[in-house]
Amino acid sequence: MSSVTLEGVKKVYAGGVEAVKGISLAMPNGSFTVLLGPSGCGKSTLLRMIAGLETITAGSVRIGDRVVNEVEPAERDIAMVFQNYALYPHMSVYDNMAYGLRNRGTPREEIDAKVRAAAQMLAIEPFLGRRPRALSGGQRQRVAMGRAIVREPQAFLFDEPLSNLDAKLRLAMRIEIRRLHNRLKATSIFVTHDQVEAMTLADLVVVMNAGQIEQAGRPSEVYARPATRFVATFIGAPAMNLLPGRVTARGVVEIEGGGTLAFDPTVFAAEPGRSVEIGMRPEDIAIAASDQPHALAFSRELIEDLGPNRLLHGRIGGHALTISTAAGVTIPEAAAMRLAALATSVHLFDPASGRSLRATA
Repeated sequence: MSSVTLEGVKKVYAGGVEAVKGISLAMPNGSFTVLLGPSGCGKSTLLRMIAGLETITAGSVRIGDRVVNEVEPAERDIAMVFQNYALYPHMSVYDNMAYGLRNRGTPREEIDAKVRAAAQMLAIEPFLGRRPRALSGGQRQRVAMGRAIVREPQAFLFDEPLSNLDAKLRLAMRIEIRRLHNRLKATSIFVTHDQVEAMTLADLVVVMNAGQIEQAGRPSEVYARPATRFVATFIGAPAMNLLPGRVTARGVVEIEGGGTLAFDPTVFAAEPGRSVEIGMRPEDIAIAASDQPHALAFSRELIEDLGPNRLLHGRIGGHALTISTAAGVTIPEAAAMRLAALATSVHLFDPASGRSLRATA
């Protein structure tokens, strides 16, 4: 297996449309990197440039020590798993998995050993004689993964491979992919718009927006320390609440018509008088104690009961807000209530740039 390194990679289509805007990124040998972002952000285009399926306008792609900009896809020693499986319908599962090895002239005994080992690993041994149409969606995706595994490539590339599966099967396949990575220790790059897939699979999450990287880091880091407004609202379900406010004193911020909150002035650089966007994750907001010095006036409009937790939707100073509470927490009968959040869980963003005001960001 090898590392994958991008240096100033750009993709410009006819008419000057920039799909990827100079991305530099190092993906270490054996790592699992997830490219996460909304449709049209450039993540699949970037993956296809690594695979050689899209030409590179500028910059370089390096697999191991070799720059592969001009190398044909078949010569890059990578394996790709697609959203639509891309299986040959007239071939058996066995032949689909063996096809690439046969094209390389691999000895028959070696092909058989690799195909059967991969089939055992993926629990598809009983289906080796079947054709794809006789398989479920999850089984077809396992076959596509098996076809990639037998090649023993330098890197695995996954292009939204779970998008066509139902929710239950996506969960099962997500666990399967992570177990497979833990076993193979293969360099893997996975594209998705699903934040749950990203957070549960990745060693490194790369959040993309409009052809650029908004933030790259460990899942826990990206969640707890979002570098931009976009990352803060894209990661997390429900999304982080954002409210307009103004710093009134060191470590205190006010929401117009809504009350005040404390924030950590050693973490966020925001002087009194500055306008800010206040970020709070729904699970970090609680019903305030009667003696809480800084609290928000919340008007509840709707309660969603999700079993282990409940979502309370309402407004603060005319601005929408959602909080998440455990099912056992007592909710006041009155719609009007006071809310509070720990100073360490309050985020501040610059309203103009959307960048975090975290002093160490």
